[in-house]
Amino acid sequence: MRNKNLIIILTVIVTALCAYFLTLTFISRGVQQKAVNYATRNGRVDQNLRQHYLDSVWRAPVFGPLTYRDVREKELGLGLDLKGGMHVTLEISPVEIVRAMANNSKDPKFVQAMQKAQELQKTNPTTQFTALFAQSFREVAPGDKLARIFANTTNKSRGLTYNSTNEQVIAAIDKEEEEAIDRSFNILRTRVDKFGVNQPTIQRVKGTGRIQIELPGVDNPERVRKLLQGQAKLEFWEVWRTDEFAPYFNQLNEVLTAQEAAGKATGTAAATTDTAATATATGDSTSLASQLAKKNATAKTDSANPAQSSQLARLFTMPGGLGANLRDTARVNALLRSQEVRAVLPPNLTLLWDVKPTTIDGQEYLQLNAIRKTREGVAPMGGDVVSDARQDYDQGGRPEVSMQMNPAGARKWQRLTASNIGRQVAIVLDDYVYSAPVVQSEIAGGNSSISGNFSIEEAQDLANVLKAGKLPAPTRIVEEAVVGPSLGQEAINQGLYSTLAGLVIIMIFMAVYYGRAGLVADAALLFNMFLVIGVLAQFGTALTLPGIAGLLLVIAASVDANVLIFERIREELSHGLQLKDAINKGYSRAFSAIFDSNVTQLIIALILTFFGTGPVQNFAITLLIGIFTSFLSSVYVSRLIIEFLTKDKETSKIQFSTALSRNLFQNLNFDIVGKRKLAYIGSTIFIVIGFVLMAVQGGPNLGVDFRGGRSYVVDFNKAVAADQVRTALLDNFGGAGTEVKTYGANNRLRITTGYLADDESIAADQKVRTALDQGLQQFSADQPQIKSTSKVGATIADDIKKTSVLSLGLTLLGIFVYVLLRFEKWQYSMAAVIALFHDALLVIAAYPIARLFGLNYEMDQIFVAAVLTIIGFSMNDTVVIYDRIREYLRENKHLTFAQVANPALNSTFSRTMITFTTVFLVVAVLFFFGGETLRSFSFAMMIGMVFGTYSSLFIATPIILDTYGRKESRERGVDHTTTITDADAPKLNTTHA
Repeated sequence: MRNKNLIIILTVIVTALCAYFLTLTFISRGVQQKAVNYATRNGRVDQNLRQHYLDSVWRAPVFGPLTYRDVREKELGLGLDLKGGMHVTLEISPVEIVRAMANNSKDPKFVQAMQKAQELQKTNPTTQFTALFAQSFREVAPGDKLARIFANTTNKSRGLTYNSTNEQVIAAIDKEEEEAIDRSFNILRTRVDKFGVNQPTIQRVKGTGRIQIELPGVDNPERVRKLLQGQAKLEFWEVWRTDEFAPYFNQLNEVLTAQEAAGKATGTAAATTDTAATATATGDSTSLASQLAKKNATAKTDSANPAQSSQLARLFTMPGGLGANLRDTARVNALLRSQEVRAVLPPNLTLLWDVKPTTIDGQEYLQLNAIRKTREGVAPMGGDVVSDARQDYDQGGRPEVSMQMNPAGARKWQRLTASNIGRQVAIVLDDYVYSAPVVQSEIAGGNSSISGNFSIEEAQDLANVLKAGKLPAPTRIVEEAVVGPSLGQEAINQGLYSTLAGLVIIMIFMAVYYGRAGLVADAALLFNMFLVIGVLAQFGTALTLPGIAGLLLVIAASVDANVLIFERIREELSHGLQLKDAINKGYSRAFSAIFDSNVTQLIIALILTFFGTGPVQNFAITLLIGIFTSFLSSVYVSRLIIEFLTKDKETSKIQFSTALSRNLFQNLNFDIVGKRKLAYIGSTIFIVIGFVLMAVQGGPNLGVDFRGGRSYVVDFNKAVAADQVRTALLDNFGGAGTEVKTYGANNRLRITTGYLADDESIAADQKVRTALDQGLQQFSADQPQIKSTSKVGATIADDIKKTSVLSLGLTLLGIFVYVLLRFEKWQYSMAAVIALFHDALLVIAAYPIARLFGLNYEMDQIFVAAVLTIIGFSMNDTVVIYDRIREYLRENKHLTFAQVANPALNSTFSRTMITFTTVFLVVAVLFFFGGETLRSFSFAMMIGMVFGTYSSLFIATPIILDTYGRKESRERGVDHTTTITDADAPKLNTTHA
């Protein structure tokens, strides 16, 4: 094996990295279990106590120098479907952005164009709104200029004048929309970070104005909706000086000290004391709380630094300022909400946190800012006065922020700065202080520079914050899913059992079929599983139920590569080669087929990764990782093991067959291509029947992903008839399309409705939920409980349909191009694409046929992933056959395609059937044990395995024969139906599998 040392070094490095990250996952899980044990009281877990424990060890070392925070950031996470929580897709409203840039113009032509563009968007949801608006304005006001409406003082900084063309105006709007999305993303990221959820994720959806957010473990979806959809609130506030608010803190300290001395400390003070106790209990010998407790025994009240007073010092531990350790902020908040604090602090003093922590001596602190409230509670200035803000540099080359205000804002800013020279003015967004610069002088004209110890990124963030308040860019939830923790635990069990069962079945099969060589394949398979999970942990990818499905297919792909290799080794042994020579030649000959099949799978995985969202993307990422790890483990690691077992040995006990498999698939001589016309007719009949049934059934049974609407999983304490529940709900849902079916257990129903599907507002969500609750009231004796909810808006449903069709088209195109490059004849590419498209049609047709027999499965995003995976499986099989045909033609120049087609199909038949068997077993396990969430996926995969194997034999190669083979035979004067004689047979013995 060439580059053997390099392969060994690479394998050792990858193994070490995977072991490291999986160890961190194990350590993190151990800490979390300790937190559960600490918080368990009388068999129940107190979540507040659990979080209290985790907060106390957040900065404590748990694995060498690594703190729990470090370990937690690097562990393998679990997706919402395995852990419970909430998934939300938000969309930024471009309509409001256009209106704001037009200063909410009442111009009749502008209003009419906006209305027309909004109507057009309903039928063209994937077209950018600004393009629809430009088109509508041209139709409403031909010859008129948009600059007449948009050339205002607000847009002057964007370069818009009365002479700007319509194209320039639209370009400026597009740019502002993109910036608004970025600002919204930053605001939402801050809100999510402050929400207190472990391992939240927030990301922009490429090419759209959408933002996806996942919040594992949340138990208050309504609070999340309000948090994410509330308008950004930018304000400018005056700030108290330390000497002004210090007396109030001294008074508060006296009150708390007196209470503690009298033994009448409030629950809040007890919590404060508990903080120090917890720190000591967890081994934090450097706790500032314990140090300050000794210091404060003789300390006097220091009006210049009130945080050093004895009672408050346990929490306000930030050196040189009023602030607290990051892990203590929750307790400080509890203290600030207490009656003692509210009674002592004046009503016009409000304490707000900085948005970002400050690191001092390795500890993270958050500073508190004493905000001076007005009598009315309204900020002296709001963010609506800011016309522009950008990151800039001062004369010394240091990053600063330049801010411009509109005329009204400039006057307010001049008055505010004039009355606060030498004092701070806080810039506050969503009640968090982003900056509190000191005013050096009165600022006239509305142009200001904010300087400080900024990094470039921090200056850019502050500029985004300042711009956030000037432009209303409301968000709306277009997709939502809430998964209850009980469903998550159930999914963990189902996924774990199905994965283990699939793994065990395949390992037993390989050992029984290939003997000791099969055990080598099993070792490579286990190593592959270790690599996949380790790489997932390294990249911070959460494991989800679709990811487990991808993991099972990775197992099958890994086995397929070993099957290809072992079958070639058996062929070489049957030709009389010595064991070592057969092993070398087997690996060498199988390499091209393995490489080609992996590349076709790679094309599909990349397309799914790029265009897929949510569960599909997680499935694709797992598959993508598995392609590389399978190639490493099956082609190289297994060879290293086999070469080690046969090194310096004349004879070896390693076997590549057993008594069961030794004569299986031997002496095959099926006339497969001769049956191609029957296959063409059979496929056509099946497809026609399926699509006719689909039409009779009212169209395809699309899931919420494709048609929009809301879906609920409801548990009852006993079995309830789905028809009765549907009847009870129809009136409440206004007669809208409603589907109710059993979902996994007989006491669990999935309710899907199109009621108010076009309305994506919170009010509509509540209205649908109220209608559901009212409809379920007559089943109150059965104790219905909603375990999960999901919502897909009409616009995102249309986008999903578009991207699904695009994914399929790009997959077929990518495979066409790759096969053309590898096999150099367009007929090969055309036949492969026709066969793959045929597979997709057969699977789609199978759904209405199955529906006829009571198997009612939906077509959703997971279904699309299944179809593309089937295409990949079928293409693997087809590429192996193509590779064998190419090999025969290269080694037998006098033979034609027609003469080698059947021998190639027969010689690869054993590999085809073994791979089909292993993959089908895995998918069958997934179907029976993987849970209802993946039932449709596994059903499609089982049907697709059958059709994919069938098409690679009876469709792909025969189509080449009918397009290229006949022409070649005529040109060479050979009858394409001629049977190959022994003299003409290919060099490889085609009578052996």
